[in-house]
Amino acid sequence: MGNLNLSQQNEEAKKIIFRSRPWATAIILIGGVVALILSIGLSVSFGVADIKFTTVWEGIFHYNADLTQHQIIQELRLPRVLGGAMVGTSFAVAGAIMQGMTRNPLADSGLLGLNSGAGFALALCYAFFPSMPFLYLILYSFLGAGLGAGLVYGIGSMVRGGLTPLRLVLAGAAVSALLSALGEGIALFFRIGQDLAFWYAGGVAGTSWLQLKIMFPWVIAAVIGAIILSRSITMLSLGDDVAKGLGLHSGTVKLFSTIIVLILAGAAVSVVGAVGFVGLIIPHLTRKLVGVDYRLIIPCSAVLGALLVILADLAARMVNPPYETPLGALIALIGVPFFLYVSRKEGREL
Repeated sequence: MGNLNLSQQNEEAKKIIFRSRPWATAIILIGGVVALILSIGLSVSFGVADIKFTTVWEGIFHYNADLTQHQIIQELRLPRVLGGAMVGTSFAVAGAIMQGMTRNPLADSGLLGLNSGAGFALALCYAFFPSMPFLYLILYSFLGAGLGAGLVYGIGSMVRGGLTPLRLVLAGAAVSALLSALGEGIALFFRIGQDLAFWYAGGVAGTSWLQLKIMFPWVIAAVIGAIILSRSITMLSLGDDVAKGLGLHSGTVKLFSTIIVLILAGAAVSVVGAVGFVGLIIPHLTRKLVGVDYRLIIPCSAVLGALLVILADLAARMVNPPYETPLGALIALIGVPFFLYVSRKEGREL
């Protein structure tokens, strides 16, 4: 009887795995790439100094170092926009992996302590190693993200009854508050608050080509790894028992998935700072559009996450010019109501 139930489970799992909407995926990927190109053009054009599209084209493909507008395009706006795209992709893919791997609809790097852990590590680096190269800052961000995640899961596992999504979020809120407070204390004591101001506010202003050059291979490798593991993550999203029944080595998949999440979250936080909810909103939206197969969810989340951050950064510059609204605050205006909606919909008991 047990074997029969397991066989039925496996057949049902296979039906779920291959139930997808490829037409929706094609629309999102093609339309999303077109929208990304247009949003990049808009974001480079608009700002304190508006620049014509023809000038943007010339500044990108026919750069003239003697022209001030070309310098603005190449040295300020283009790296900023491309950094926003990479950050959005990183947060969205990390959130999708976490939600699928843990079967937790509230999983997000910002809600589960990864962002605050990376920020705490950055505070230590600025305090004790102020001239540290950006490559090492990224590495320490990975370690800080791992510290945050380890504390959250450790505290959440100590509660009787095991981890539930809301318990995990409560543990994440507590750990995030602790690590953020420690980071702020370090900033005050060592008088490095101005150096960390970008992290607390959250934003891609000041992103440089050097940062992008260092960040790019990490993000690309992690996204490729996520796509390779996407079918296994789909199985994990059905439960450990079903995944094992399908012949999946759950422990190995979870280990590599966790490494990918730490790389993506650490790299993104080191550039953009305390921006949350991207990894919560985008995977949920993508699942509604393309189904439950993570082979489709992950690439679509990458495109939509990049688009969200680019448009949010553009809005941050346009809301109150010439001043900039913090990027994290704008995304939170969408993310907090969405988080409350998902929490209520799940209806899980604490």
